[in-house]
Amino acid sequence: MNLPDLNSLKQVHIVGVCGTLMGAFASYLQRRGIQVSGSDQNIYPPMSDVLKASGVQLLNGYRAENLQALGTRPDLVVIGNVIRSDNPEARAAIDGGYVYTSLPEGMERLLLTKTQNLVVAGTHGKTTTSSLLAHVLSECGQDPSYFIGGVSHDLPQSFYLSERDFANAPGQASGNGRRGYFVLEGDEYDTAFWDKVPKFNHYLPEDVILTSVEFDHADIYSDLNAVMKAFVGLMTRIRTGGRLICCTDYSTVQELALQAKVPVLTYGTSLDGKARFTVRDVKVVDGLSSFSIFDGQNRVDQLTLQISGVHNFLNALAVWIQARELGLDPKRVVAAFRSFRGVKRRQEVRGEPKGVLVIDDFAHHPTAVRETLKGLRSKYPGRRLIAVFEPRSATSRRKVFQADYVQAFLESDLVWISSPYDQTRIAPEDQFSSAMLVDDLKKQGKGAFLLESVERGVSDLAKLAKQGDVVAVLSNGGFDGFIPKFLKAME
Repeated sequence: MNLPDLNSLKQVHIVGVCGTLMGAFASYLQRRGIQVSGSDQNIYPPMSDVLKASGVQLLNGYRAENLQALGTRPDLVVIGNVIRSDNPEARAAIDGGYVYTSLPEGMERLLLTKTQNLVVAGTHGKTTTSSLLAHVLSECGQDPSYFIGGVSHDLPQSFYLSERDFANAPGQASGNGRRGYFVLEGDEYDTAFWDKVPKFNHYLPEDVILTSVEFDHADIYSDLNAVMKAFVGLMTRIRTGGRLICCTDYSTVQELALQAKVPVLTYGTSLDGKARFTVRDVKVVDGLSSFSIFDGQNRVDQLTLQISGVHNFLNALAVWIQARELGLDPKRVVAAFRSFRGVKRRQEVRGEPKGVLVIDDFAHHPTAVRETLKGLRSKYPGRRLIAVFEPRSATSRRKVFQADYVQAFLESDLVWISSPYDQTRIAPEDQFSSAMLVDDLKKQGKGAFLLESVERGVSDLAKLAKQGDVVAVLSNGGFDGFIPKFLKAME
């Protein structure tokens, strides 16, 4: 199916508009002067606020009549990867002869043939690393395009196309003939129900940053081997003349790097010689983290960050290597790292009522939970750390990581675990048990509690929290408004 030219679009409808990537795309189209409508069944901040502020017409629920919410037949329907094949709105678009696409395929065909694409992939750290890379490029005067699955504190939006590359119709050369940089968060989740390949298969990478590879997305991948096969596809798609920048702290990444047909630049924390660039001499002073970068045995630079945790130091190191390879001004690069304020819902401070610091974080995989809590522990030493966790992702609602979560939460002083989000589509024998996790944490001597309802949990925690505490709320969804309800209760 032929897609309309980007510059000819007047109306676009999006099915599944509140996903972070899809919402960012919708907001961009609206800013470009294209009328956008979109539907979803999970509408919550921050994306709902971003969409409303952009002027996107939001529709709650999926219905065939939503397709013409703007009054006429849209030029293009974009269908999200969360949409099932029996979705009434998607079916009406496909069966009704509408021009439709997935977002990754639309990106590939409309945009990515004319840019130098820098893809950030991996199980962990994609959003922070791609946001940081786009920020560094922007601060160094490169005016990059970017497409990021989160809301950055430093970038004005999550989806941006440089006028240098896209002032003309797709397929035409930019004004100076130079291909600009396009930073893309490369997700391994599948593209659409009719296109069961990873999103990053569509992103035409020039360079790839590979942060980590672990088992995740248990709803579409059967095991780690299946995940590895998906990433092999990314390794083989790196364009000639490009490069792979990868973290060798993961044996899986070491194995995948062998599949690359381009130069490989390695980084990590281990001093076993497998990583060329390493993080050393970490210090945390007055809430700022700094570390030295070593190239082999030679100290070559030092970075200072507002974000904390070894996982974020590695993310920063990957971006530093990319900036070095692109020949950016070293002084401007260092200054850009120091000014980076992070991403919403990644160690984001939401308030400090009565001296209780409330942190919002997206962590849901046990590795991400462990590293996030370790990072908060290092940034706020001496303060009691309370974790509140909602098992909401497709993987965390399954028992595959039941035991791993015990080790992840040992970093905290007290833990509240809510009941998992909707498990109706998961076989009973495969379901994660919050009650079992609470019991296992208690056996480890940890103060652990089952959060039976958000209202009860908010009430109990508000009574227990005291000045100096750090409360980390971990969820990859809305958690039924736990944070605003807790802040209100504390006030």
